Amino acid sequence: MNEYINLDEKNIDNEHICCAIGDPKHQIGVNKKKEWIKSKLKDGHIFRKLNARGKIFIEYEPIETAWVPIIGNNYMYIYCLWVAGGFKEKGIGRELLEYAINDAKDKGMSGICTLVSKKKKPFIGDKKFFEHFGFKVVDTINDYELMVLSFNDNEVPKFSDSARKMEIDNDDFTIYYSNECPYVEYEVKELSDYAKEKNIKLNFIKIDSLEKAKNTPCVFNNWANFYNGKFISNTILNANALEKLLK
Repeated sequence: MNEYINLDEKNIDNEHICCAIGDPKHQIGVNKKKEWIKSKLKDGHIFRKLNARGKIFIEYEPIETAWVPIIGNNYMYIYCLWVAGGFKEKGIGRELLEYAINDAKDKGMSGICTLVSKKKKPFIGDKKFFEHFGFKVVDTINDYELMVLSFNDNEVPKFSDSARKMEIDNDDFTIYYSNECPYVEYEVKELSDYAKEKNIKLNFIKIDSLEKAKNTPCVFNNWANFYNGKFISNTILNANALEKLLK
């Protein structure tokens, strides 16, 4: 029997949050992520993990307060479902997802949704996995797809109008990011130092409110790259990756 833990005000300071376990360089990001989770608990934010040392968790909350440019009513939104390493192929992903589905039903929600892509991308859900549980694609922007599992005939969520732009009025390399992910703080600093050293104009736009999150000009889960005004990817970059892109 697998044992799981839901993070709350009482245990969050003493529990790891899976993604950046034991890596000192990401500690600032971990602390900011925990503060972000604490601020979201009042919204019904759930971070549920296997009681083990590994990257095994699901994170979700009501779509109305989820920091994504997706609009809807009475649906849960899954930010991330991650089962890594030797914990794969053991039914843990199924147990985590079924918990979220049953939780949404118990709370009288109309369904549950998540972001996937036609082609595999980092930090984006596995489309085939969600299809197995009955999720259907209800909206699309380029390769990105919004999948929904509906419990009734109510209106399904959709991408916001702002997300469909996928462009900005700035040709400089621009990165949108938020503290949803513990990796971003370290990479923002690394990229800032690199840009200063190379005399490169690099813009960072921090998503630090629900309003900003709902109105990002692209598909957004925690990081988005723009260059020459166009959306490039959702890949979290380090200095080497940025240098390759610029070349």
